Amino acid sequence: MTLYTQILTAFLFSMLLVYILIPAIVRLSVAKKLFDIPNERRVNKTVVPNLGGIALFAGISISSLLCIQNMVFVDLRYIIVAMIMMFYTGLKDDILMITAKKKFIVQILSALILVVLGDIRITNLHGVFGIYEIKYIYSLILSVLAIVSIINSINLIDGIDGLAAGLGLFISVFFGTTFFMDGHFQYAILSFSIAGSLIMFLFFNLFGKTNKIFMGDTGSLLLGILFSVLAIKYNEFAISSPNFLYSPALSLAVISVPLFDMVRVFCVRLFNRRSPFTADMIHIHHKLLRLGYSHMKSSSIIILLNLIIVYLIFILRDLDIHFLLVLIVLLEIFFTMLADITLKVRGKK
Repeated sequence: MTLYTQILTAFLFSMLLVYILIPAIVRLSVAKKLFDIPNERRVNKTVVPNLGGIALFAGISISSLLCIQNMVFVDLRYIIVAMIMMFYTGLKDDILMITAKKKFIVQILSALILVVLGDIRITNLHGVFGIYEIKYIYSLILSVLAIVSIINSINLIDGIDGLAAGLGLFISVFFGTTFFMDGHFQYAILSFSIAGSLIMFLFFNLFGKTNKIFMGDTGSLLLGILFSVLAIKYNEFAISSPNFLYSPALSLAVISVPLFDMVRVFCVRLFNRRSPFTADMIHIHHKLLRLGYSHMKSSSIIILLNLIIVYLIFILRDLDIHFLLVLIVLLEIFFTMLADITLKVRGKK
């Protein structure tokens, strides 16, 4: 196979696997009564199977492994191990429920496998605070913190139809395109395997009738670990690459919406003297739902917000990195405040 064919095959084969698996998973979920049960903290009002992450795991892992063929991709063994750990944790939580503490421990262990054994870590801050190359111990701490943060941000943003998968599709296509243009074809194959799986999942999640499904924690934790790897590798490749698509601020911009929403929600909860992992209805998608938007419109607005931020950072990528980082934060604050002000004006706060 040519490189183009390998990437295209990974994309299409992952779509096919998810297309085949989801109806079977839905039938199994119905037979065994494995559902996402609506309650006062959930926005879904009907009983829906929540094991879509099983199909995502199969689509991403199998298509990546098959389409890599004879390429050298040492990192993949550690990525697959971390994926399996997140898959098992999410599956157990979707079926039996586990504590946030136990999930957090597994997340840290998965991050350590990637960082210590796989050497998938942040080694350079690209001039942020005047810092470039960093010592191993600081690299380890920062990398584990980044991985765990991204995992939880994706997990928490998965609250309405199409949101986590839509954001994930954009993230995977962005990284996949960059890796392909810069010659990192192994990571391009992985990225487009994710993209293909998410496109087909979105079809069932948004338009499925008898086969409607949620990704559950199985899917969101899986996507979180994968996106953390892609973001870290993007920044590492940016150290020596002259490719115009590379800018350290872009990697933050691409995942800024879920990350900022998580930080904001955690701060509000801590300010109110509650656990940061307490479930509530204060995420950005909850605000849009209270404004009367449907799931699809709310997801579309948030994804559009992410696109706007990435576009602005891309066209301004040659400016000082501190300015770009501050701009990302200010844009996130502006859009959140806009939602809050609109709610207050409409008397729905």
